[in-house]
Amino acid sequence: MLICMAFFLSVQIHSLHLNIDYKSLNLSSEIEREPVFRDIKKVVAKANVSAYLIGGYVRDLLLNRTCKDIDIVCLGSGIELAQQFADIYGDNAELAIFKNFGTAMVKIPGWEVEFVGARKESYRSESRKPIVEDGTLEDDQNRRDFTINALAIGLNSNNWGELLDPFDGQQHLKEKLLKTPLEPGITFSDDPLRMMRAIRFASQLGFDIDPTTFESIIEHKERIKIVSQERIIEEINKIVLCDKPSYGFNLMFHCGLLHIIFPEMAALQGAEEKDGKGHKDNFYHTLKVLDNVCQYSKDLWLRWAAIMHDIAKPPTKRFDQKHGWTFHGHEEFGAKMTPKIFARLKLPMNEKMRFVQKLVRLHLRPIALAKEGVTDTAIRRLLFEAGEDSEALMKLCRADITSKNNDKKQRYLANFDKVEELMKEVEERDHLRNFQPIFTGQHIMEIFNLKPGPEVGKLKIALREAILEGKLKNTTEESMAYILGLGKEMGLSSIEY
Repeated sequence: MLICMAFFLSVQIHSLHLNIDYKSLNLSSEIEREPVFRDIKKVVAKANVSAYLIGGYVRDLLLNRTCKDIDIVCLGSGIELAQQFADIYGDNAELAIFKNFGTAMVKIPGWEVEFVGARKESYRSESRKPIVEDGTLEDDQNRRDFTINALAIGLNSNNWGELLDPFDGQQHLKEKLLKTPLEPGITFSDDPLRMMRAIRFASQLGFDIDPTTFESIIEHKERIKIVSQERIIEEINKIVLCDKPSYGFNLMFHCGLLHIIFPEMAALQGAEEKDGKGHKDNFYHTLKVLDNVCQYSKDLWLRWAAIMHDIAKPPTKRFDQKHGWTFHGHEEFGAKMTPKIFARLKLPMNEKMRFVQKLVRLHLRPIALAKEGVTDTAIRRLLFEAGEDSEALMKLCRADITSKNNDKKQRYLANFDKVEELMKEVEERDHLRNFQPIFTGQHIMEIFNLKPGPEVGKLKIALREAILEGKLKNTTEESMAYILGLGKEMGLSSIEY
């Protein structure tokens, strides 16, 4: 408990209670304002079953947050109730039935409505798949992850709009506190993903995790290994998309989940000093960069680029007396690490990964330009390599300035303004954002009657470099003259033009 309490004393930022007056809320009229609930009411009355609105919709209704996912639990067949509900909407309803779980999902315009029969669950220690049996509403509320998600509203004529709160979920909403309905060890051992959900909800809602609950996450963290990576990364991405994702990553680090799920990121933590020379803590620097990026963009993959930009600093860390601590080549090494990490985390291995990889590789380039001065040649090379992602790269670079020295920070940002201005000028003049030389390898082979080989590659690279260096324009006339002249120097014979 001491570890948990020490952590909360250092990072707790959400201690103020929410000023919610539940007595002023007329839940009956609140839910009836939405036509979808009037249709649910009709179906429930016709089926003559006890049914309740439960979970996230109730929580968000009390928090005055928008929610388009509706969960209905009934004492009977959730599948039959879903079928009857879908019939009301005809072709506008998309029905999916999951017989093994006794659930059904109905998608209608603007809403996703899930119906489930009340159930109780038990788990074997080696499995994350529950043994499911029919149960009561109390059983169903017991199996919920957190008290704020166990809140239910009656949907029958005898309890329409009545709030059922067996675990003080209303009070925990006011206290901005996440707590499990049952003893947390039972809740997390039953479904270890709930540990990630606790951190995700804390991040999304700006809530604290109850210290006893957090201590239980520390105790049961190894259970996360039986959860599929696909389910884990879904929770991580939701954390990454929060307004301040650093809070969630801090929680993951301090409970030990990050060390299991994403050890490369956990390895960034720590500052070391030797012979009076130290380096910053790259874990907390990365979190600051991530939060900074969130001020510029909601793009998930730009945020992942922020997470990954210094990922290779631990393996490239070196010390020498002259320069102190160095991380030479960490940008290139990080780019090589990116596909392996994405594959293991079950992140997409497509253009999204390549975007992150590119930004990891290039993230020092604009910083170097801002330090050393800017030339058109350097700008051309940056535009060529960044391509259509140059704006995203500059957002990452601005976010990467985390110095506490305000004068130094403002100086860097002013230099970035200059770099961006020159990028715009060069792009308008030379159109290098999606630059490709006019003459391709195929053209070169035809000009000199060559087969694929080193001569073709050498001519291609020389032409590209000459254009990027500003020695010639990317036009047919100038490119042809350059290629013919270089070919002559190499002793190649060209066809007549």
